[in-house]
Amino acid sequence: MKILLLADEESKYLYDFFDKSKLEGIDLIISCGDLSPNYLSFLATFSRVPILYVHGNHDVCYKDTPPGGCTCIDGKLYEYKGIRILGLGGSMEYKYGGADHQYSERAMRKRIRKLEPKIMWKKGFDILVTHSPAYRINDSDDIPHTGFKCFRMLMEKYKPQYFVHGHVHINYGRDFVRESKYQDTTIINAYERYIIEI
Repeated sequence: MKILLLADEESKYLYDFFDKSKLEGIDLIISCGDLSPNYLSFLATFSRVPILYVHGNHDVCYKDTPPGGCTCIDGKLYEYKGIRILGLGGSMEYKYGGADHQYSERAMRKRIRKLEPKIMWKKGFDILVTHSPAYRINDSDDIPHTGFKCFRMLMEKYKPQYFVHGHVHINYGRDFVRESKYQDTTIINAYERYIIEI
């Protein structure tokens, strides 16, 4: 299965210079957050495959304008053609008093605990889809871009094949890592667009 990953910035290759042939061979599209709902709706109009998404920390407009033709998997374990996909959007909480799609480490752990019976029932998951990275794996020292420790725990415990995230942009002026490894899991930063096969 060939999966197109998206995050953080609309791809000019897909949006401004769109051609249906660019989506040929793609079986699934996954957004890791912080993309315009219009962009995802546009892709849903021209693709014949499901588009799944989690929320980024800037996706507050989704409440009023959700991406049409797309499926939110945030806080869910979703299965597509035998591939089990766990979605956990949002970033580390950095606004005083909280905000939509921002979580403390404790709050993210609570979200995971709610999902654990389903994860156990499905005997794990194959892809972990988040907006934020895991703690000290391609994250940063500033609070908004600090990763979650509980994402490391998920990889250690369930050993998914892939962990895909966004949130850390290529233009932030620090070393950008597209692909890395943690134990048995391949980690992908989905910034703009990237294709994986599973």
